[in-house]
Amino acid sequence: MSRLTLQPTGRERRFADDEIIVSKTDPTGKITYVNDVFCHVSGYARGELLGVPHSVIRHPAMPRSVFALLWQTIQSGAEMFAYVVNLCKGGDHYWVYAHVTPTFGPDGGIVGYHSNRRTPERRALPVIESLYAQLRSAEAGHARKADAVAAGAAVLDHHLQQRGQTYDEFIWSL
Repeated sequence: MSRLTLQPTGRERRFADDEIIVSKTDPTGKITYVNDVFCHVSGYARGELLGVPHSVIRHPAMPRSVFALLWQTIQSGAEMFAYVVNLCKGGDHYWVYAHVTPTFGPDGGIVGYHSNRRTPERRALPVIESLYAQLRSAEAGHARKADAVAAGAAVLDHHLQQRGQTYDEFIWSL
């Protein structure tokens, strides 16, 4: 089933608190490794995932601006934590608390990315869902992707300024 034609069902899948979803990608975001938990929760077989962009599980409810922040952060060599909603093969979704880090080669350059995803703090999801709805609303008013990302990022920056927090402080406060 193509992700482009996949319609979200509105049904949420969950995984156990002691399970960790793991994936690795090359520097362009193509999947090079997934663990069994990733396959089980997402509904994809390993062979369907290897070599394809990690965005195959991108849920339409995820703001572009959050992914832009993630890419900017990890490409700079830093780690990032984020709440992410992913789209399963059959259209269901699942929430994760993601920790994404760059993987460095012997010369110090980035050779890929590694992500561990745990169950999210359930009490944080209403806050995140509300914020993400605001970001998507700002992004929806723009036809060009770059303009949409900039609009969402401006809303996120404003939200953080109002709280007097950095992005990391906000995520850790939830």
